[in-house]
Amino acid sequence: MAKTTNRPDEWKIEQGLSGADLPVLDMTGPETKALPPQVFGELTKDEEAIKAVGDREKLFNRERKGWVGFVEWENYPDKKAAAHQILTSQTFPPNPEFQLGPIPATNPVLPGTHWKMWHHAIGGELTQVPDDSWDLVQKEKHPDMLHLLQFPYNGEPPKRLVTAKEITPNSLHFVRNHGGIPIIDKEDYSFALDGLVKEPRSFTLDDLMDESRFPRIEKTVTMQCSGTRRIEQILKYAGQGDEVPQAPWAEGAIGTARYVGISLKKVIKACGGLIDGAKHLEFYGADTYFKDDKTMNYLVSVPWSKVKANEVLLAWEMNGEVLPRIHGYPLRVVVLGYIGARSVKWLYRIKAIKMPSRAPVQSQEYLYFPQQVGKHNLRLTDGIQIQEMPVSSAIMSPWTKQVVIHNGKIRCKGWAYSGGGRWPERVELSADGGFNWYTVPPQNMSKKRKWTWRTYEFDLPCDVEGWVEIVCRCWDNSLNTQPPDVRTAWNWGLHVTSSCHRISVYSVNKTRPLTKSRLDEFEKAGIPFGPITVPIAFPTQTWEDYEKYWRENDPRDADDD
Repeated sequence: MAKTTNRPDEWKIEQGLSGADLPVLDMTGPETKALPPQVFGELTKDEEAIKAVGDREKLFNRERKGWVGFVEWENYPDKKAAAHQILTSQTFPPNPEFQLGPIPATNPVLPGTHWKMWHHAIGGELTQVPDDSWDLVQKEKHPDMLHLLQFPYNGEPPKRLVTAKEITPNSLHFVRNHGGIPIIDKEDYSFALDGLVKEPRSFTLDDLMDESRFPRIEKTVTMQCSGTRRIEQILKYAGQGDEVPQAPWAEGAIGTARYVGISLKKVIKACGGLIDGAKHLEFYGADTYFKDDKTMNYLVSVPWSKVKANEVLLAWEMNGEVLPRIHGYPLRVVVLGYIGARSVKWLYRIKAIKMPSRAPVQSQEYLYFPQQVGKHNLRLTDGIQIQEMPVSSAIMSPWTKQVVIHNGKIRCKGWAYSGGGRWPERVELSADGGFNWYTVPPQNMSKKRKWTWRTYEFDLPCDVEGWVEIVCRCWDNSLNTQPPDVRTAWNWGLHVTSSCHRISVYSVNKTRPLTKSRLDEFEKAGIPFGPITVPIAFPTQTWEDYEKYWRENDPRDADDD
C-alpha cells in the first residue's frame, strides 16, 4: 500500500473541526494557492537587553504602603519604557486556540498563560500577583463557579445558579477582571480627583462615608459583561482570538447586586466642579493591564452627562457586606446601565478630561464592528464604543441538547435585561423556532426595576416530540427587542450577543400513549433513557405486531395493475 500524504486528523481538518489548521485559499490568480497558516517558532530571549533595564525589584517596587500588587504606570513614562523593553526582548507562546478547535474540557477553561508570563517577566511587585489573585478567587468565590480564565480571573456561575435568586449572592456574582487583584488596606487607601476640576484633592474612604458631606445611596444594579453569551458567536463563526478580551462567556456573565456608596457628582462638586470644558471622567484602576507589548493601568471613561444624572456611584458595599476584594475593595465605580467594563475596580484616581479616554480599553477594545470588518480590514474607527447594553435575554433551563420528558409543557427559567435605564417589559418564549410566541405572565417575573434584570419561570406549551428549538426574546419599555439569530449579532470582537437566545431540546411528551408505554419499558428494564444516541437495548415492537400491521395495510411498494 502506498504511503499516505494525509495528516492523522485529515478528516477533522476537512470538516472544519480543526479550523486553525486549514490553509488559506488565495484565488486572486488563475490558479488557487493554498497558503499555510501561521507557524510560531521557538521562544527567544535577549538576556542582555533585559539586564540593561536594571534591577526590576527596585524599578517596579511597591508604590504605596498597604497596596500589595499595585504599580503606578501612568505617571512614569520611563517605567513604561523599561517594561516595554523587557516584553519586546523576548517572545512568548501564542494564545491557545479555543475558537477554531475544541474548547478545553478543564476548569479553569483557559489558564491565561500570557498574562502570567508578562507579570513574571516584569517582576518586582507584579511577581506574586497571579498567585495572590487565584488565592482570592478560591477564598471569595463559590466552589461551583466556572472559571473561564484563571488569570486575569474571568468566572461565571453555572446555569442552575445564575437566576436561583433575584439578587445574586456575592460568591456567585460573575467576575470579569482585566488584571490581577491588588490587595489594598482600607487604612492606607485614598484616591485622587484631579484634571479639569477647580480644586483637585484626595479622598479617603472615611471621607466618602461621612454622611454629613456626602448623602449615602443604595441601588440595586444589574451588571453585565459585553461578552455575555459570546460562546454562541464562537460556535457559529470565529472572531478575534485573544483569550483575555474574548473569553468564551456563556449566559452567566451577568449579575444583580445591591450597592451602597455615594454619587460621583457630589464628589466632583466637593472639588469645586469641572472647568475648562471638561466633558468626561476618566477612571484609573490599580490593576496592571497589557496591550501590544505595553504596560499600563486599567483606564476607561464615561461622559459627564452620565455623572451629572447621578448614574455613577462610588461603592464600598455589596449586598450588605464589605465590597469583596475580587470585586474592587476598598472602592469601585458602579456605572448604572453601562457595560461592566466601565465600572472600574480598585479605584485610585479620577481625572476630568475633555474627550473620551484614549487608553486602549476605551479606544481599542469593547468596540462593536460591522459584520464585514475583520482581520483583513479592521480599523479602530470602524467600531462603535460599547456603553449601554441593548435588550437581551437567556434561557437558563433547560440546556441546549438536553432531553426533556414532560406532560405537554416544558418548564423554562431565565433572565431578561436592558441597559441604559430601560427595563424588560415583556418576555416571550417559543417552542417552534420563533413562529408562535407565548408571553410570560407578569406574576412569573421578578420585580420591575429601572437598573436591573428580571428573572422568569414559565411552563412553555409544547405538544411536538423530537428535536424542537426553544427561543426566548425580550421587549423593553421602549419596545426594543432582539435580533432573530446569532448571525445578525456576530461581530469581529464577539461582543454583545443580543440576538434571541435559541436552544435545541429533544422533546419527549409523556401524555402520548406510545411514548408513555416506551418510557415504562425503560423503567421496567432499569435502563436510563439518555443519552438518546445509545441504541435501544430491547425490541421496540414484537414480530407478531409487525406482521399484523402488514397484513392489515398495503405493502411498502404499490402494485402495477
